[in-house]
Amino acid sequence: MSGLDVTVFPHDFAWGAATAAYQIEGGWDVDGRGPSVWDTFCHAKGGVFEDHTGDVACNSYQLWEVDLKCVQQLGLTHYRLSLSWSRLLPDGTTDHVNPKGVAYYNKVIDDLIACGVTPMITLYHMDLPQALQDLGGWSSTEIADIFESYARFCFKSFGDRVKLWITLNEPYVCAKLGHEDGTFAPGIKDPGISVYLAGHNMLRAHAKAWHTYNTNFRLLQAGQVSLALNSDWAEPSDPGSHKDAAATERYKDFTLGWFACPVFCTGDYPESMRARIESRSLGLGCKQGSRLPRFSKDEPSPLGTADFFALNYYTSRKVKDLNGGSKKRELSFVCDQGAEVVVDPSWPICGVHWLAVVPDGLRKLLKYIKDTYTSLPIYITENGFSQMGPVQIEDTDRSQFYQDTLQEVGKAISQDRVNVKGYFAWSLLDNFEWNDGYSVRFGLFHVDFFAPDLKRTIYGSGREYAAVISKHRSQTKPKGI
Repeated sequence: MSGLDVTVFPHDFAWGAATAAYQIEGGWDVDGRGPSVWDTFCHAKGGVFEDHTGDVACNSYQLWEVDLKCVQQLGLTHYRLSLSWSRLLPDGTTDHVNPKGVAYYNKVIDDLIACGVTPMITLYHMDLPQALQDLGGWSSTEIADIFESYARFCFKSFGDRVKLWITLNEPYVCAKLGHEDGTFAPGIKDPGISVYLAGHNMLRAHAKAWHTYNTNFRLLQAGQVSLALNSDWAEPSDPGSHKDAAATERYKDFTLGWFACPVFCTGDYPESMRARIESRSLGLGCKQGSRLPRFSKDEPSPLGTADFFALNYYTSRKVKDLNGGSKKRELSFVCDQGAEVVVDPSWPICGVHWLAVVPDGLRKLLKYIKDTYTSLPIYITENGFSQMGPVQIEDTDRSQFYQDTLQEVGKAISQDRVNVKGYFAWSLLDNFEWNDGYSVRFGLFHVDFFAPDLKRTIYGSGREYAAVISKHRSQTKPKGI
């Protein structure tokens, strides 16, 4: 990455890497941890590549100090991790607190700060306590208040040291893959219904948590709270087609806008989304009326409940109109959206089939967010390049990806005037990649899952990323330091 101009990044730019509890910790049934929906989903078998599980994963619960050395070797200024809700609160509620879970995260946070690394903490990264799923999970109205209690507990326990909070990671993925497609835990397949209910309750939960922090903790703790939204960049498949252009806007509304619009724009879902779902609900004779819930005036509004914009970006898509044919009468999220996504054949694919490499899509998306949603600071909280098949420690393709991507981020900052405050590579370690198990590797460090000690070895891309961070820190020190 020697050709990267690091001077375009602000001197206080956050250089980070990200992980998530279920994907790295292991220790699924030790020291009082309760099961999560992903434990249940994996143990049921059939939903994950070769029936892999996160039972051991990278064993970060026992090998945290090894992970900390990886963080230090990269020279990260920030490290994003998530808390295992069921390790802290085994049944999901504050009625039962697990002191060993609290002690573990206290050590992680304290160790990071002692090394000069700022923690960014995610409260929920896909791993709902199974005890709460048994009560209805994200489809239950009560879940928002339960999440608010969990968030309050975390703010009280760790907020004296943690100043960057993410309430929810990728609510779109949790709702769509977990409650519509059934390919992620909890594995619910309820097309066109549960997806909107789960998404709605996650927004309610986020809003309650943000308002709790704002009212009870912000003055003393002086932290910031947001939620991490995933989005592809999208363009019409046929630039000359008005239908494809309209479908592209719908696609953006139904993915990023679904959660960004209530928080950053209007306090409600995108107009196109509500109109489409209400119209199709009526046309399909749905007894419950519109399948897209409405926010109650008796609850805290989602509008304004983010102190920064947290973006997870991986790829881009071309969009085709999908409004005719046999799909017209089908009850589903995709048909509500009326858009079909395809990969441009000119885009290279890295590892996993869905991940087309389109670095300039990130720049376009950053500008779109600034122009459409907010001028608040933006943290890129996930972005990465996957590897499959034989391990390549000297991963030159990934190194080139990071150089190309960071160049596009630099252009967004210097030319488009987007206030990008940080970049978190996914991921610090090769880990359990959800339904792909361990077949897909995103790490800056390789983890040998066949070795008893789960040895970590830095990839070439990790060395290159560390060099970029070191170069930036040496060239952009404020005067007088």
